[in-house]
Amino acid sequence: MRLLPVFACAVLFLPLVSTLRAQTRTVAMTVDDLPYVVANDTRPTPPMDAKASAANQKLLAGFARHHVPVTGFVVQKHVEDLGLASGTEILRQWTQHGLDLGNHSYAHLDFNDLTIEQFEEQIVRGETAFAPLMAAAGRKPAFFRFPFNHAGDTKEKLDAVATFLAQHGYRLAPCTIETSDWMFNAAYVQMLAHHDEASAARLRANYLAFTSTQIDYFGKLNKQVLGYEPPQIMLIHDNQLNADVIDGLLAVFEKKQYRWVTLSEAESDPIYHAPETVVTKYGPMWGYRWAKERDVKVDGTLESDPPKWVSDYGREEPAPPRRPRALN
Repeated sequence: MRLLPVFACAVLFLPLVSTLRAQTRTVAMTVDDLPYVVANDTRPTPPMDAKASAANQKLLAGFARHHVPVTGFVVQKHVEDLGLASGTEILRQWTQHGLDLGNHSYAHLDFNDLTIEQFEEQIVRGETAFAPLMAAAGRKPAFFRFPFNHAGDTKEKLDAVATFLAQHGYRLAPCTIETSDWMFNAAYVQMLAHHDEASAARLRANYLAFTSTQIDYFGKLNKQVLGYEPPQIMLIHDNQLNADVIDGLLAVFEKKQYRWVTLSEAESDPIYHAPETVVTKYGPMWGYRWAKERDVKVDGTLESDPPKWVSDYGREEPAPPRRPRALN
């Protein structure tokens, strides 16, 4: 039998090494504002249970096709606004698909505007519908995500609510990648209402392209700050746009050779074990918070903005600027 030269074996082995390294990139998918949000995460959902149910069926089918474990974060008032029976049934479908539900507060109010006691009440009331469903599925609520990612604009609030969450069995659900999907969706629902299919198709394509850009940006940012790319935690919202593009959205990650993991698996990385220490009134992604904690200088202006035509669609005045990014 003829043997390959050593250098030839090495050449053949290199693609395998590259593939294995690429496959170590992992991401957990999280979905905010269940059971449905119409335009953005600050507006309550009107009673439109049929549309909400159809959108969630699309999301759940997409997750099943791609074998994606997901944690959905519930806003109890959205359940009530849809109609308690209809909203609860949508949540039940999530648990019946083997997916987890987490707490996103009762009414998605801004912690910056509340006292510690008021926000603790928001956490407890947020369990009304989803906690019994998790119990019926043999699971316990494990994760809480702050509305707007506002975890405390004073050290007192940050520490007090962190203690409260731990006492109630919750871990913080951070996020490392976001796409301003609420902004895209706000324009998208207007396009659908106006039967502007050409703009809607353009927006869907732009949204997927922007998602790809954001994945790459935050991957590089986290590697710059930490020296490696930790398990990523993706944030999207339960809205019509994501329902309509879910297969394409998941494919963007898969083409970049990310492997899907649960939120618990992602948070097994030591970076997620450290207590939250960054006091800010804003809600930046965790790469920026880690940079602040480590005094690593990062240039937040390198992060892209959504296309201007999207933010301006249907507005007489330009959209307000996005929140500040880098914290140092």
